[in-house]
Amino acid sequence: MTAAVDIVSLTRRFAAVTACDGMSWSAPRGSITIVLGPNGAGKTTAIECAVGLQRPDDGAVRVLGIDPWLASAEHRAEVGVMLQAGGLPNGSKPLQLLRHLSSFYARPADVGALAARLGIDGFARTTVRRLSGGQKQRVALAAALVGRPQVVFLDEPTAGLDPHGRLDVYDLLKAEQARGATLVVTTHSFEEAATLATHLVVLADGRTVAQGSPAEVVGSATLERVYFDLTRQARR
Repeated sequence: MTAAVDIVSLTRRFAAVTACDGMSWSAPRGSITIVLGPNGAGKTTAIECAVGLQRPDDGAVRVLGIDPWLASAEHRAEVGVMLQAGGLPNGSKPLQLLRHLSSFYARPADVGALAARLGIDGFARTTVRRLSGGQKQRVALAAALVGRPQVVFLDEPTAGLDPHGRLDVYDLLKAEQARGATLVVTTHSFEEAATLATHLVVLADGRTVAQGSPAEVVGSATLERVYFDLTRQARR
């Protein structure tokens, strides 16, 4: 099996709104798959189906060959997740939280090293509720990675980070890929896509409008030009 994540004809509806409309795309094993698309394209819904938080109305989703809706605890331990918002207990302190989470895994990452790499040790004694948006992003990313998962889903992981913070995250994600992890990253940032992507997926109106290596998707044009052309055509 060459795909760590395989989404086939995914359909997900919310009353009169179809968030995913027969969407199909994959994330090759060991890749950094960047998922681009305008607001409402279905990015977050697809990720939530892939981590078992939502059940598709039609189609199939497989992560490491398993339906995430039916996944065992052992399978879930191999999947790291960072959603756009929420998930961090407000009364906890970052290092305490990360050490607690690491205790659930057989081979966790070194919490101290992970915290230092993301600059978390600088606010380790501050409760989550008092952290800035960017600081919460760093803690949420560390929480997604602390179990050393095989597959990591990151929904806009650098939102709210300053330029230094974004570079720290880019370096960390490349290191995660180097250890063999597959990363699926949604973003609106062309810089992020250009810096990280080994595989690109472009979504619009709940459908996949392009996917492949950056060279296959972009060719001799720029990513921005190709993205705007594809997403505008999809809305006609």
